[in-house]
Amino acid sequence: MILSAGTELATATNEHLANISNTLIYSAMAVYTLAFFAYIAEWLFGSRSKVARTASALTSGTQKAKGAPAVTVNKAGGTAVLERPKVVVRSSAGARDVPDGPGAHGGDAQGDLYGRIAISLTVLAFLVHLAGVVARAASVERAPWGNMYEFNITFSAVAVAVYLTLLALRKNVRWLGLFLVTTVLLDLGIAVTVLYTASDQLVPALHSYWLYIHVSTAILCGAVFYVGAAGTLLYLFKDSYETKLENGGTPGRFATSFLERLPASSSLDKFSYRLNAAVFPLWTFTIIAGAIWAESAWGRYWGWDPKETWAFITWVAYACYLHARATAGWKGRKAAYLALIAFGCWLFNYYGVNIFVSGKHSYAGV
Repeated sequence: MILSAGTELATATNEHLANISNTLIYSAMAVYTLAFFAYIAEWLFGSRSKVARTASALTSGTQKAKGAPAVTVNKAGGTAVLERPKVVVRSSAGARDVPDGPGAHGGDAQGDLYGRIAISLTVLAFLVHLAGVVARAASVERAPWGNMYEFNITFSAVAVAVYLTLLALRKNVRWLGLFLVTTVLLDLGIAVTVLYTASDQLVPALHSYWLYIHVSTAILCGAVFYVGAAGTLLYLFKDSYETKLENGGTPGRFATSFLERLPASSSLDKFSYRLNAAVFPLWTFTIIAGAIWAESAWGRYWGWDPKETWAFITWVAYACYLHARATAGWKGRKAAYLALIAFGCWLFNYYGVNIFVSGKHSYAGV
């Protein structure tokens, strides 16, 4: 039901459905925990004998660049054949010509089995999780994002949906599974403890169809930004690892076992950039939709409310990142730092502004 601002909502809360929602969210957390252990098993029991691709590529490339002859001449029947050695070098953008890692399972059948179990459990947990979000919405007959608790459980569900969608599109992102499930469990843990709010009706200003448009796009953008930030963070670790190998260093055993299985730093960099670039126009629309809704609810399009201000700061931060990433001199680590700062602005816009700053958007419910 769509009502204008100031209209009272008479629909009562269905406590039975609200309790079912709570049970489903806790059940989803239990299944996510099983998936977490399956992902751990994938990393631990995957083969370690098939994860030396980056080291061998960089080592052989460095040796050839330093000591190998530039040209080898082979004579066959009086005809000279010139064979130029392949040298692995750092490109102008900061990427290296190294192969992607074999994945979390390390190319091993046993590790792959644990990985498939982990994905199956993740799908099951997502379905239970989604059912919990739907039950919460049904308990009050409205969109399930009227406070921070509801936003959190919906946001984490959409983040998992983005991950599973990438897998369904046959993108090799299983390396993200452990990181994703860990943070989803943390997010849900915060939601059911610190941020939990009893199922209730909306404040009058939120009674608008723009709630479905503006907030849903904000959640989707945040979920994609999150997946992109995860890729960026892993890129920084992998880039440091490749740099150490390139300079003749010897990384620790744990770093080798973990980082060798990830995609090459250049692949992680492209992965994050493409996600952020793809969702940035939608974030722009989210801000515009919010301004239109503000005019309908409060009689002005923009009032520099803290939420509006930080939404704009986040937009500027991502715009700077995308511009820097498209400029040759700012590819690589510099652009990655900008991407993490931009995602930090998004996080503060949600957690910091909602909890610590008062404004017209203070609907945290905590």
